[in-house]
Amino acid sequence: MDLTLRKAGPLDCTFVAPPSKSYTHRALIAAALAPGESHVADPLVSDDTGVTRNALESMGIPMREWEDGLLVSGRGGSLSCPDGLVIDTGESGTSMRLLCSVALLCRRPVTLTGSRRMKERPVGPLAAAIRALGGEVGFLGREGYPPVRVSGSLDGGEIAIDAGISSQFVSSILLVAPLARKDVTVTIGGNVASQSYIDVTISVMEAFSAMVEREGYRRFHVPAGHGYRPSRYRVEGDYSSASYFFALAPLCGGRVVVKNLNPRSCQGDRAFLDCLERMGCHVKSGKDWVEVSSDGDIDGITVDMTSFPDTVQTLCMVASKARGPTRILGVGHLRYKESDRPAETARLLSTLGAGVRVENDSITIIPRPLHGGEIDPGSDHRTAMSFATLGLATGNLKIRNAECVSKSFPGFWEQLSKQGLV
Repeated sequence: MDLTLRKAGPLDCTFVAPPSKSYTHRALIAAALAPGESHVADPLVSDDTGVTRNALESMGIPMREWEDGLLVSGRGGSLSCPDGLVIDTGESGTSMRLLCSVALLCRRPVTLTGSRRMKERPVGPLAAAIRALGGEVGFLGREGYPPVRVSGSLDGGEIAIDAGISSQFVSSILLVAPLARKDVTVTIGGNVASQSYIDVTISVMEAFSAMVEREGYRRFHVPAGHGYRPSRYRVEGDYSSASYFFALAPLCGGRVVVKNLNPRSCQGDRAFLDCLERMGCHVKSGKDWVEVSSDGDIDGITVDMTSFPDTVQTLCMVASKARGPTRILGVGHLRYKESDRPAETARLLSTLGAGVRVENDSITIIPRPLHGGEIDPGSDHRTAMSFATLGLATGNLKIRNAECVSKSFPGFWEQLSKQGLV
């Protein structure tokens, strides 16, 4: 499906943030590992979260639609996996990484594979951590990359993890740690990519009564014998997805309100709003909504986005319309996402007239007159949605393969359509 966007603005629009993808993955896993029935309300229904749901069901966790969500019949960590189970995680890196550790709870070996791009996304540090806990990980292709074969047991103990590529390595271990035979202590050395997602993981674990002791982002301790308990859990709105709507205010001018958001959320991408304020936008919030307004007169900034990387591309779009350059630090680990996001963002923005410079761990946007064109995001949902926001500012921008947004935000185009923007 191809969509051509026309110029829009000034705007006065109200959108609804979809449920959080990150919270949904983690809530389904915690519910599956609790002994008994949990109600996960308002889960995100998307390609990625569907991968996690299907995988857990294949491991013997029944789920059924109920009221406003899912009833998950957890097994308390005793999974029922058939012989020769192969889990295809497709394009879902979150599913691949989180489920690698969950597979330790199966009595039989489990193979996890994925798309061609998934086989280029590293899992070596996670494999080393799983081995240190008593598991076995075999690489069936390139060393350190999927597909992987996981077996062995979840014994526990003290481990060190390199989280410079992804905090999901830490989240994966923490999610299964309450089911280990011994205490689990995780130590992290060096930088932590996307560290705010560890906060998301721990908040979900605690909602299902697991115990986690922590020292910042350097040391985590999960005591044995304190597993999960069934819970009724409601998934909050997603700030990553909301960022595309927030960006429309400075790009097109006007006012944008996004509902279904927790203004006190621990989601790292909430910091995107701080960036917009620094650039000159006005931000205010209520009990479950956030409003961004702008006259389109914005300044460039320098910002480290290591902790909220999913909004880097969105900020690049806003920066392309600023009065001066914007330098974004902490983008190196984005090379391992659905695409090499710094390189792809630079290449595509350049075709529209923007000046872009990519260095080791930074990307600099140099505003220049922009024009329409054609963007092929491949299968990268965030590339499609971020460039859509710019297309509504420039007009005459065609988005190829627009349906790839179903990975994280199936209703994206529908919400824009309801506002008369597509």
